[in-house]
Amino acid sequence: MHRATLGLWCCLLVLGSGAVEASGQDAVPQGLTTPRILPPHQVTETLCTIPPDLKPELRFVQDNNREFMEGVGDGLEMAALARGLSYSNVVASDDARRMITLVDEAREQQVGGVVVAPVDPRSLTPSLQSLIAAGTYVGAVVPPPAVTILNAPQYLTGKTIAEAAASYIEAELGGRANVVLLTHDSLQFLAPRFTAMRDVLGKLPGVSIVADISPIVVNEEGGYATMNTILIAQPNIDVVLGADTVVLGALRALRDAGKARPNQFLGGIDGEPDALTEIRAEDSPYKATVSLASPIFGYALGQFAADWLEGRSVPQAMDILPTLLTRDNLGDYELDLAEPGRVWDDQAQRDSYLKMYGSICYDSREDYLNFPWSSES
Repeated sequence: MHRATLGLWCCLLVLGSGAVEASGQDAVPQGLTTPRILPPHQVTETLCTIPPDLKPELRFVQDNNREFMEGVGDGLEMAALARGLSYSNVVASDDARRMITLVDEAREQQVGGVVVAPVDPRSLTPSLQSLIAAGTYVGAVVPPPAVTILNAPQYLTGKTIAEAAASYIEAELGGRANVVLLTHDSLQFLAPRFTAMRDVLGKLPGVSIVADISPIVVNEEGGYATMNTILIAQPNIDVVLGADTVVLGALRALRDAGKARPNQFLGGIDGEPDALTEIRAEDSPYKATVSLASPIFGYALGQFAADWLEGRSVPQAMDILPTLLTRDNLGDYELDLAEPGRVWDDQAQRDSYLKMYGSICYDSREDYLNFPWSSES
């Protein structure tokens, strides 16, 4: 079995067991727990029940303040303004217990729409299930359960940046490179992207993966600390791949150690603003990032929350499609990020970033997804 598929099924079994435990306590509908292929989302004019007794408010419950998540919040806020919803955001600061409290508070305060980036998906599951049962729109950035799950085709995302690195190695480094993979394999939802990196780079005989490791904390400081440790054993690094936030930390460590070179290839995932700044710089080792356009998908989730509160159907799942960003195409991309409402209103542009699946509304909310959905699985 493919490693990415195996990881997905293992995660499913873990989450499934947790959901059963929660059902005995709260008698909350368990949603759809069996993986299935969802059809393309179909917009319908038929209205469902308008969720009763909920406030016209959209709230973002963030895991932390990294720039990618700040971009999600920017898109949500712009969508809320466009649709007449009040907006708020709260940050758990990577504290799983605090996140549970924040989600429970949203239910008690009858917030109409909540978008969440979970710290610990399993521990948060019962709170999200109760929120959905109360009629609130719940959008989730990757892990279930949720009314709408936002994911990226993770294997394709990792493959996109790895192929860019492979092309650079062959064209600029003579086919030979010492590679560092800064992974996030502990979160099974993201593991396929790193499987793809190994698959692509493993085909190059001159490539040595000298470190394949998950930073203890997936942020810039975690990347900085991990790269400092790697440099003790392996001071000559040619390629670094991972999420933008950790790769940016790795770049800082390389510079501090005097080991950064213009002909290195550092590449990330997420399209973080600081990564874009580095890509634009003439002599930076940072060569590319895979955009997941967080303001654009944030804007979409905000639109879905407003539709839900008006009794309309929304997608059960949505892909954010990966786009490779280099110095050559940054300008057009940044214009899109600054105006996600314009992208949303242009069907062709919207379809270049987003792909939507399934349909659900307040009346059918027991059909929320409670398995780790991916369009690739």
